[in-house]
Amino acid sequence: MRPLLHGRLINPPFGDPGMIVEMMFDRRSLLIDLGDLRSLPARHLLQVSDVFVTHAHMDHFSGFDELLRLRLGRGKPVRMFGPPGFLDRVEHKLAGYTWNLVAGYAADFVIHAAEFDPPHLTRATFRSGTGFRREAHTIEETHGTLLHEPALRVRAAVLDHGTPCLGFAIEEERHVNVWKNRLSELGLPVGPWLRDLKRAVLGDQPPETPFRIRWRAGGTARETVLPLGRLRDEVLSIVPGQKIAYVTDVAYHEHNAARIAALARDADVLFIETPFLDADAPLAAAKRHLTAAQAGLVARRAGARRMVPFHFSPRYVGRGADLRAEAERAFRGDADRMPLRTQGIGP
Repeated sequence: MRPLLHGRLINPPFGDPGMIVEMMFDRRSLLIDLGDLRSLPARHLLQVSDVFVTHAHMDHFSGFDELLRLRLGRGKPVRMFGPPGFLDRVEHKLAGYTWNLVAGYAADFVIHAAEFDPPHLTRATFRSGTGFRREAHTIEETHGTLLHEPALRVRAAVLDHGTPCLGFAIEEERHVNVWKNRLSELGLPVGPWLRDLKRAVLGDQPPETPFRIRWRAGGTARETVLPLGRLRDEVLSIVPGQKIAYVTDVAYHEHNAARIAALARDADVLFIETPFLDADAPLAAAKRHLTAAQAGLVARRAGARRMVPFHFSPRYVGRGADLRAEAERAFRGDADRMPLRTQGIGP
């Protein structure tokens, strides 16, 4: 199965936390956290449709200005989601600049922002054409789902970092594979039309819906129309989708551990912070962060298939392998070598 979602860290583990999730075939990306974005080419930032911010500490939010500067004057809007108080943070960021000339830009850049304070999702809009004044204030109830599309869902949980901090799960609702040999049997080529076919199927359009296929063969334009249901049944295979979870900047206690485990349940990959070694657990607790062993235990409790440690404290420069090894031991359940400090909350 070729996954639709490709998630990777923006920076090395000792750099600012953040992840970009590229969506295959869609020329679209999701951005998780807005720290140092300098490693991302402009073309990637221009494809970002949605931004999910855990909290507004500088290493998670200072890149807002870089994204804003690049997107000004372009017509493609951006949706942003964050924790309680996020709308004020966005408004204050925008209010720090003078906007007397932006009304003359060819395109109006729009930010659709929302803050999640369970059970409410509060939305507001900021437009460059109006000097980014806050408008369109709405409130709706949600059970943790921030974004829901036919092929994609993003859920959040509010976690404790001494301030509300969001963890995220990005889920492909269903994955659609194409049987190329069956395409050939029908005399149909591989091409961009398959993307539209997948969208129609994931959108649950009626099986009798006529689906038009156009392509060129030998310089000749060709076209056929087949029922959507026939194409679905004969050339597609629909299987459960991929799940990526992202958790950083959280204290180690049962409330957080339970919420992370529920959010990241059975994730294909869990990106989770491992700032401290367990020998420094008191320091981690004081700063409301996880140790590597604690992160491994939480990932194991969630049943994640794979764990990616990140957000290493600079105090361990040159010892990244130690952080990874400690997290992996706890994740794999090596009880004999499990650091004793972490055994209060287990899988």
